[in-house]
Amino acid sequence: PLDAGLEIMCMPPGKKLATLSLMSGGEQTLTALALIFAVFLANPAPICVLDEVDAPLDDANVGRFCDLLDEMCRRTATRFLIITHNAVTMSRMDRLFGVTMAEQGVSQLVSVDLKKAEAMVA
Repeated sequence: PLDAGLEIMCMPPGKKLATLSLMSGGEQTLTALALIFAVFLANPAPICVLDEVDAPLDDANVGRFCDLLDEMCRRTATRFLIITHNAVTMSRMDRLFGVTMAEQGVSQLVSVDLKKAEAMVA
């Protein structure tokens, strides 16, 4: 097994060079996402699942995250499956899937195409 560690050094705008472990949760998240997206640009995969990566981000950085996702969708053929509870992130997606429990022990899947839903409301 590999016993060596990996230490990521980065410098957020306006800050000094630091190790990832010394950064705030939001800075750590954005740095990790930048690394993941860079790997996908170099070697795209058909699908990428991101589970609540926006949780530690404030609304401004959630917007930046969604902008990065939009750019990744334009530049690669990768499909992104984003698991989130964040309303800002949900509002920027093309399609939402939700799981609800109509009765005890019975789950139901709900799907909404946001563009079609917006057209119906307008």
